[in-house]
Amino acid sequence: MALEEEALMFTVTDLKQFAYCRRVVFYTYCLPLVRPVTFKMERGAAAHQAALPKERRRSLRAYGLSRGERYFDVQVESPALGLSGRVDLVIETDDNPTGAKELIPVEYKHSRRKTGMHWKRQLAAYALLLEDVWGMPVQRGFVYHLPLRRATEVAISERLRESVREMVAQMQAMVERQAMPEPPKSRRQCVECEFRRFCNDVL
Repeated sequence: MALEEEALMFTVTDLKQFAYCRRVVFYTYCLPLVRPVTFKMERGAAAHQAALPKERRRSLRAYGLSRGERYFDVQVESPALGLSGRVDLVIETDDNPTGAKELIPVEYKHSRRKTGMHWKRQLAAYALLLEDVWGMPVQRGFVYHLPLRRATEVAISERLRESVREMVAQMQAMVERQAMPEPPKSRRQCVECEFRRFCNDVL
């Protein structure tokens, strides 16, 4: 069945949305033709694209590295994990105490906020994807705050990895059942949500 095949492959962005509000992922996969695009979404995408050319010219000092190969906009997909994603930047380097090669995913954020769990989980998802597709270890990643021009290192722990696997399993079960999940406990995020008109039991 086409719906079941599609439901088995989620994006890394879906993980963030699922933690934010499970209904966003439900609407995206169970009602795929109704999702609107908001001004906030378009503004964020435009700011992100405008920043990339500048990042290509910068050194690796922000990540505490003196050398490494950089790959931008890296598309990765793993049927085994049921995930796909596009990594803003992947650094391949041996500039570490062991001298062994490693991959470091970097996620650009147009935000001044502290690195939250949803961003850490995104990096962990990219780590799992890169290890599966590229076959190299990922022990850490970075969130690069564009307005601050500052990078925050995130250790890719086993706990973070397991939280990604568990969340993917929960999304798969939700979509396969096509059961509307409960709304989030906080209603603050509902005000600017592109799906607010579908949640008549909330607003």
